[in-house]
This record gives sequence, structure tokens and C-alpha cells, in this order.
Amino acid sequence: MNRWKIVRAFTLGPLLEATVPKPGNVNRHRDFEDLTLYNFLFADTAVVGVYYEAVKTAELLRKGVLSFNEAGLGELIKRAVAASREAQDANPNFGVVALSVPLVMGLALGRNMLDAREKARLLIEESTVRDSMELYRAIRLASPKGIPGGVKYDVYSEESFKELFRDGINLARLAEMSCERELIFCEWLNGYELSYSTFGRLYELIKELPLEEAVVRAFIELLSENLDTLIVRKAGVEEARLVREKARGVLSGELGIEEFDSFMYEKGDLRNPGSLADIMAVALSLLVLRGLRMEVRNGRAWGVIGRP
Repeated sequence: MNRWKIVRAFTLGPLLEATVPKPGNVNRHRDFEDLTLYNFLFADTAVVGVYYEAVKTAELLRKGVLSFNEAGLGELIKRAVAASREAQDANPNFGVVALSVPLVMGLALGRNMLDAREKARLLIEESTVRDSMELYRAIRLASPKGIPGGVKYDVYSEESFKELFRDGINLARLAEMSCERELIFCEWLNGYELSYSTFGRLYELIKELPLEEAVVRAFIELLSENLDTLIVRKAGVEEARLVREKARGVLSGELGIEEFDSFMYEKGDLRNPGSLADIMAVALSLLVLRGLRMEVRNGRAWGVIGRP
């Protein structure tokens, strides 16, 4: 698969995700006090060079010049996060980067988009303790909200690197321990199941709805079926469950989209479903890779797959 086709897809996908007015997220109509749409524009374009390097590394893996345990996933994620932080002053895309780097490499390694899932999973399994250490450095750079302290392998503890080394904790083992706290790690373990299913749902919805409406519909469906782990970390599991119930109310017709939108923002960013937004960003990247282009019909942007 063409290098720049992959890089373009995983640049445009997150930009689309950030732009579309989804309930609870920063979008083209709404910012938070400490996070704006411009943070996403600067951050998501800052990582292009690192994604390109990830693709080139994957090509060396495919040729057998490097082995899978030399892929350097952690280093690539850290470099992308550093590039993002150099371009702006917040953390708009750590989750997207952590999801995208293994999948970008999987796409360069695999025979097709489905095979890429298996290749990404193998990269995670064959990762090293150094990858975990570099991931910790990336997390410290990004400084995501709601990271718990006082847990085993505490990301901010000075002893954590010794503990990771002592116990041989690579990215796969780290993901197994952290899946309940962060959706990204579940995706690493299950072959990007939610990202790909969301991509499939978007593929169907854009046949019926304008692009923004299709994305919003798919996102509300995600909210109705999953607890957002960022909301859990910041506001607690009961708040996340309440968001899920409200989303189900929208789908059943019991709650209007405007009312749901107001509910999502009434506590500032506490109900910001950032983990599921990361899933949407990757799903949109896959949709772009599948051939998404846009057409304007009666003043609305429609997503179309394939050439005109």
C-alpha cells in the first residue's frame, strides 16, 4: 500500500473527527476552556513525519531487514507525542497516536486492511520492555487527564522503569493489565475490533446520510454501547453509565439530540467522551483509506466511496 496514502488517511481521519459536531467533544462549533479545535489542527498535522517513519520501518520489517521486536513502537509513539506537544500546548491526540502507530505499521505490513489488524496485534505481542518504557515517557509528555496514581507500574513513579524491566512488561502485558482503565489497550489486544466495526458502520451510514450526520449517528451508537474510559477516569463509572443511558435515549427517540448535546456539556469537559472519540478518529482514517471522498449536495457535505 502506498506510503502517503496511509499517512494521508491517518491525518485526515482525526481532523474529520475533531471537526464534526459530536456531543461532548471539541468540534467546529464548540471549544473547552483548555482545549480548542486549533489544538487538534496543529497536533494532528504535527505527527505526519513520524507516521511516515512508521510506514518506512514497517517496510523494513516486511523485507526481513528488521524483526518485529525491533519495530520500536514505543519510540515512535513518544516521538509523535513530542511533535504534537511542540506544535501546541495541550493533549488532543495521545490516544489517536497510540492507536494509530501500530495500525499504520500493520497496514504497511499486511496484504489488505483486514490483515493489518493481525499484523498490528503481532507487533504489540512482539514488543519489548523498552517499548513500554518509551510509552511511559510518551504518557508523561502528553499528561492525559485522569491517570491514576498509586497503582502497580505507576506511570509517574520513579520506580516504574525498574519494575517494568524487572518483570519483563512489554506492551502486550501492559495492555492486559490496563484494558479496564483505557479503551486503547483493549483495541491493541482484540485486533482493533471496535475501530473496525465502527468503520463498517460508517461505511453503511454514509450511503444514507450526509457525512456529519453519519458520524454523529455512529458516535451516539458508540456511546450507547460502551463506557467511555476517559469519562470513567475523570468523573467516575456512574457518570459514564449515565452518558450511556442518555445516548440510548437518543436512539430510542426519548431524548432529542439538542437536549443530549446540552447534557454532555453541562459539566464542562467531565463528560467529554475522549476514548470513544479516539475510536472514531481511527474508524474515519480507515474510511479514508477505503476511498472516502466528499461531494457537496445542496450545501451539505456527503461522503462517497470510490472515484467520481
